[in-house]
Amino acid sequence: MGKPTGFMDYKREVSKDVKPKERIKNFNEFHEHLPKARQQLQGARCMECGVPFCQAGMDICGMTSGCPLHNLVPEWNDLVYTGNWKQAYNRLKKTNSFPEFTSRVCPALCEAACTCGLNGEPVATKENEFAIIENAYEQGYADPKPPKVRTGKKVAVVGSGPAGLAVADQLNKRGHSVTVFERSDRVGGLLMYGIPNMKLEKQIVDRKVKVMEAEGVSFVTGTDVGKDVKAEKLLKEFDKVVLACGASNPRDISAPGRDAKGIYFAVDFLKANTKSLLDSNFEDGSFINTKDKNVVIIGGGDTGNDCVGTSIRHGCKSVTQIEMMPKAPDTRAENNPWPEWPKICKTDYGQEEAIALFGHDPRIYESTVKEFVKDKNGNLKAVKIVKLSWEKNPDTGRMEMKEVPGSEQTLPAEIVLIAAGFLGSQKYVTDAFKVELNQRTNVNTAPGQYETNVKNVFTAGDMHRGQSLVVWAIREGREAARAVDESLMGYTNLAAQ
Repeated sequence: MGKPTGFMDYKREVSKDVKPKERIKNFNEFHEHLPKARQQLQGARCMECGVPFCQAGMDICGMTSGCPLHNLVPEWNDLVYTGNWKQAYNRLKKTNSFPEFTSRVCPALCEAACTCGLNGEPVATKENEFAIIENAYEQGYADPKPPKVRTGKKVAVVGSGPAGLAVADQLNKRGHSVTVFERSDRVGGLLMYGIPNMKLEKQIVDRKVKVMEAEGVSFVTGTDVGKDVKAEKLLKEFDKVVLACGASNPRDISAPGRDAKGIYFAVDFLKANTKSLLDSNFEDGSFINTKDKNVVIIGGGDTGNDCVGTSIRHGCKSVTQIEMMPKAPDTRAENNPWPEWPKICKTDYGQEEAIALFGHDPRIYESTVKEFVKDKNGNLKAVKIVKLSWEKNPDTGRMEMKEVPGSEQTLPAEIVLIAAGFLGSQKYVTDAFKVELNQRTNVNTAPGQYETNVKNVFTAGDMHRGQSLVVWAIREGREAARAVDESLMGYTNLAAQ
């Protein structure tokens, strides 16, 4: 350990954000990162504690504590401090296929479980990770490294989100020939069209895809497997097929007036926005424009926040976010001790921007939509909401949400965005491959396994585990690649984590 007292000698320091009223003028990333010398001091804060929960990635009370990839956090934090950037990159890449993505969009499970955070501020691990990978691209450490030997085996990966890319990256490194099929016009899946540009600029995705292409991975875009290409064709032409199509069925809201014009799923809103931005800088008009509109977003979480930030950048008149759950506490409750994931109220970038622009937090808690109000032409003009309270059912003993009588409220709304989560994989894909589903409509496998009930067909990512984080998708992809490799070769030397 380079600096045993580093966590006492140096305060946590992270990148500065461009001020909300300035950053909403564009769709660019808005973090001003530390210079290298100051970033190295942040590496000194890592305690190299006896039990590094940061890399545990274990389940505690139904929540993940620490990194699911089991990143070697203490090792590369120390290497950052000592200025050994190339070795830091090598240790980081040993477990993480895409630190350029996770260092931007991961909620930093590692930091939430950091021992320093027990009685102070955690190590700035996420920003150390960002510094490592960006330095690696600058110095050429991350340049393409094609495999020297090919196995002659062919694998098709359906879906180019983080799970599909992780599968492809690992299997290609092993020497298998990998072809990735993507139904959209660009590679990246969730990374390209599900995450707004201000969180992950798309040249970052393209940069990694070009590296993978130079290493031998083939990408086929604009091809919808199950529609444009039959499952039988893939199973005939490839030795193995991996389904990594995500959990892309959005959960709907059932309420009177749902057929009003102006109600959209958040995933469609965000995809159209990013595609129009990339295609024409919005000149084609092929996006859902919220300019001068009252916007109501149904659902919290990252997707709801992304809708807030996107709506504000288009110049919405107002934005309101409806959440069914009560507001989380501002600090850890006694029944939520470290190293559990902290169930505290998070004000994300979109909400920060709404507060700066409109003077108040856009979120209304413990509420749900009771009715969508239409005008005479069928256009949405308002949303009726009602407050909810939690009450115990005397028959089952379970807590249930009940409407609070007389608490109805009408909000003006010309646009509603539904960000209520996802229900699982899309039926036409699973039907095409005849794979079994579980009760949550995710592709079913044996516990801890990735091979489906159909011979030579594997699955990974949200399609397998349900809607989750990018870091979990990467872990699933790496573990599925290991399973595929073992199935092809009889053994594997791929590191799953």
